[in-house]
Amino acid sequence: MANGTVEFFNDTGGYGFISTDDGDLDDDEDVFFHMEDVGGEDLTEGTEVEFDIESSPKGPRAANVVRT
Repeated sequence: MANGTVEFFNDTGGYGFISTDDGDLDDDEDVFFHMEDVGGEDLTEGTEVEFDIESSPKGPRAANVVRT
């Protein structure tokens, strides 16, 4: 699992982006997530999380997101 921090969250759309230092990603590439990938309450900016990274047509996507 990768570690990261929620950098942006849109509560209306239920999606956001996670910043991570995962070596498999470009330095400036954040990971997209949707609340369907997160259990429980909405995430907020600054929340630290663990997650799996999956490939999607639009770039990396977080799956199995859990708060740490």
